[in-house]
Amino acid sequence: MNKDISQAELEVLKVLWAKSPLSANEVVIALADASEWHEKTVKTLLNRLVTKEAVGFEKDGRAYLYYPLVQQADYQQKESLSFIQRVLSGRISPLVAGFAKQQKLDARDVAELKQLIADWEKEQKHD
Repeated sequence: MNKDISQAELEVLKVLWAKSPLSANEVVIALADASEWHEKTVKTLLNRLVTKEAVGFEKDGRAYLYYPLVQQADYQQKESLSFIQRVLSGRISPLVAGFAKQQKLDARDVAELKQLIADWEKEQKHD
């Protein structure tokens, strides 16, 4: 992926992550409820994503079918790391502390965090 993905482009990518390949018209229909974008806007966003190498396409008769070249998990990890660097100076504990103070963490979140920490500690002992 060559450049950052805008929020509008991300909405298009989410549609393709949910189901692909899709034609431009299918993407327009999928976004119809969530946005008031015209067909031309969605096609422009698709073209930008192709230019950024985040989306690929194949010709199917007269239509183009679009599919993501960027995996959702990879994108989320890259953006998470970027956010942590930009906003939290590379430290994750303020983010988790903020969620904990606002009671936004549920029991599942806490259990997953504990497991991540336990796994990390095991790795550190073996290094």
